[in-house]
Amino acid sequence: MERLLEKLKDGHARTTVALAGELDTTPADIRRKLEYLERNGIVRKVSLNLNCGSCADGKGGGCSGYGSKGVKCSSCLPSSDLMNMGEIWEVVKN
Repeated sequence: MERLLEKLKDGHARTTVALAGELDTTPADIRRKLEYLERNGIVRKVSLNLNCGSCADGKGGGCSGYGSKGVKCSSCLPSSDLMNMGEIWEVVKN
């Protein structure tokens, strides 16, 4: 678990598959450890969606990333090159 935290602290984005390879374990083990760390308030999942409030219901509570006409909301979703990068985690407590 300590080695996983050190990898997360270095600020480099990695997939669970990449982390598993670096830590000589499986992606399922990495996911299990991340879930444990999240439940204990040590790490948190970073959301790529912003709450723009200008699309979908327009109530300011965020959106699905698409406006009322089904057009991608550029205010809410990351650029296309970031769409498939998977989950991102950050350490919130040392």
